[in-house]
Amino acid sequence: IFSLQFLDVHCSHCAVVSSSGQMLGAGAGDEIDRSGCVIRMNNAPTRGYEKDVGTRTTFRVVSHTSVPLLVENKQYYFKQSADTTYVFWGPKRNMRQDGEGIIFNVLLKLAVKYPKLNMYVMTQDKIEYCDSVFQNETGKNRMKTGAFLSTGFFTMILAMDMCDRISVYGMIDDNYSNHSDVPYHYYEQKRISECRMYTYHEFTQRGGHRFITEKAIYAKWATQHNIQNNYVQNT
Repeated sequence: IFSLQFLDVHCSHCAVVSSSGQMLGAGAGDEIDRSGCVIRMNNAPTRGYEKDVGTRTTFRVVSHTSVPLLVENKQYYFKQSADTTYVFWGPKRNMRQDGEGIIFNVLLKLAVKYPKLNMYVMTQDKIEYCDSVFQNETGKNRMKTGAFLSTGFFTMILAMDMCDRISVYGMIDDNYSNHSDVPYHYYEQKRISECRMYTYHEFTQRGGHRFITEKAIYAKWATQHNIQNNYVQNT
């Protein structure tokens, strides 16, 4: 079931679709679907939101914390999405392959149940590489500052590895306070607002995502790589 194969993919044009509430009313679905590869994150659904986010999913980058959410809806994510490649990431304690990795064990069961499923697990080397990128860009040690990298950060690094050109949808810049107040996720309308979530995480002492810092890093990358931020204006 489990073999040591590396994800070796090249796309000329990728659409990275944010899970942000900024996608609501974007009407970007057709444009996203015309991209060579479409990359989504965690459990962000397309069903019911096709007009704004499109229908195709070439890659789905999934955090260890979101695996149970996908398992809750196995039919939708794993049976109907046979052409999607999944990339899972998580800390060593959850992903260890000696029988003790709680999330890795779940993924093994999925691989048995859905033998056609394309699944990859991010290596610890790659996760450490992403940590070093964060440190190089910010001058701060991620562990010491009590920060967790977001799925978006891993997704952007993956996209830069495999795409010649990247169009990012619905990911606001680091000047987040100028944007309309929308839900943190487009598919969870009753939940906390994006603005409040970003502020809380940026300044929390332990265990926060540094969303605002990460957005500033993406803005810098956009000047160095072929990355276009298709900031979508809500209607």
